[in-house]
Amino acid sequence: KTVYGANVIVFEGILAFANKELLKLLDMKVFVDTDSDIRLVRRLQRDIMERGRDVAGVIKQYNKFVKPAFEQYIEPTVQVADIVVPRGGENFVALDLIVQHVHSQLEKREITVRAALASAHQGQPLPKTLSVLESTPQVRGMHTIIRNKDTTRDEFIFYSKRLMRLLIEHALSFLPLKSVTVETPQGTMYEGKRFHRQRITGVSILRAGETMEQALTAVCKDIRLGKILIQTNLDTGEPELHYLRLPKEISEDYVILMDSTGSTGAAAMMAVRVLLDHDVQEDRIFLLSLLMAEMGVHSVAYAFPRVRIITTAVDKRVNEEFHIIPGIGNFGDRYFGTD
Repeated sequence: KTVYGANVIVFEGILAFANKELLKLLDMKVFVDTDSDIRLVRRLQRDIMERGRDVAGVIKQYNKFVKPAFEQYIEPTVQVADIVVPRGGENFVALDLIVQHVHSQLEKREITVRAALASAHQGQPLPKTLSVLESTPQVRGMHTIIRNKDTTRDEFIFYSKRLMRLLIEHALSFLPLKSVTVETPQGTMYEGKRFHRQRITGVSILRAGETMEQALTAVCKDIRLGKILIQTNLDTGEPELHYLRLPKEISEDYVILMDSTGSTGAAAMMAVRVLLDHDVQEDRIFLLSLLMAEMGVHSVAYAFPRVRIITTAVDKRVNEEFHIIPGIGNFGDRYFGTD
């Protein structure tokens, strides 16, 4: 099972220390030791009570196979262990020591993704994979309305949906098209374009990204939809994956990944990573946002240089709370009326 955004990963198994390459990745190696007589008693209890075996058969197997295998393959790995814990889970002193060490290492290695992104790529030109909707007077007028703090919720929703529709239409122009010739009702031939037969799948980053689904389904007929819930940990300020639902067999699809805004790009990068882990091709992922900060654009483009980023506007900075400046505020709260 793939783990996203975990602070501590526990890897366990009787042969966990057998692979030398894996040992290099382990920060703390714990060998849980138990007296041989206790191991035998546990095996006797399990095999007799749960498997219906006789005592003589269990002891014979233990002495002939189990004990020699343990002494040859498992017991020698104690040499690479950082901590040897006798009596296993009953040794509360050892468990407390391990917990304290993990806490100290987390504090020592504390890496905040957002803070790291904030200091990177400053002053660099915007990436070539970015496409910004042309800032026509109409587009700028709609931005003026949704950015205005005094705009009513009804107006905010109405003009946000208009921008979403324009953004979706703009994004579809980057899909691969082939030349075709059709016959018009007047009997003449017309040289046109047609989208290749690959499927398009829309994936929204909940909750604000879900607001773009209506515009997408209005433009793309019979499109499949997926959802990813990525929330910010209130203690660390970092993104965490909480929910995932993707359509089956999306590895060959063009995926339109939707989020209303992108400040640092941390949530978008986690969402892209999820798609890649489901075998979606990187150059077939389109990240769509109504508004992005330069930091978010640079971060996504640096991590995934073949993902196309499409937005209606790019603001230059974020504040200490990682809100886009000048921005539009909390899009989800303003759209759903929860502010």
